[in-house]
Amino acid sequence: MLKVMIVDEVMERAEALQRALVQSGYEVIAYLPSAFDLHHQVSALHPDIVIIDTDSPDRDTLENLCVVSRDEPCPMVMFTHDGDSEKIRAATQAGVSAYVVDGMMAERIGPIIDAAVARFEQFHALKRELGEIEEKLADRKLIERAKGILMKTRNLSEEEAYRALRRQAMENNARLAEVARQVIAVAGLLT
Repeated sequence: MLKVMIVDEVMERAEALQRALVQSGYEVIAYLPSAFDLHHQVSALHPDIVIIDTDSPDRDTLENLCVVSRDEPCPMVMFTHDGDSEKIRAATQAGVSAYVVDGMMAERIGPIIDAAVARFEQFHALKRELGEIEEKLADRKLIERAKGILMKTRNLSEEEAYRALRRQAMENNARLAEVARQVIAVAGLLT
């Protein structure tokens, strides 16, 4: 059962949303009348999904969503009456996984949440993959730089320099990039 946090300035609308969520099998763990303290509440309660119901997302709400996306990422659904393309773009950039205009009907809650969770998971899988690729590229640059230092200072071939780095990494049970970082640091001290 997914734990849901509701953010809505209109109590009656929030109560209707809560009833629809409970009927669809979700557990509502918190209700916030505004997004003002959203980051702290998400951090404290760790909801599986945040649902924001608003007439139109304002700048403060979007800024709070950005902070949540950065620090406590979770799927976020926004129900609104504002179909302005700039607002949709801004909400999506703030981390909203599903932006639903004029469509908060009880029978649609489940599929909307499922789509938002799937989109969130896909986005974060791609983000992790990108981070891994960037780390490998940065490691590769360090290794190349360290090989260059060894080739120059010890008059080694590229292959010999690589083997020396690898041997040092194996002897110290360290990552090759860490050994490369150490070689670069030592070379910096000697120049």
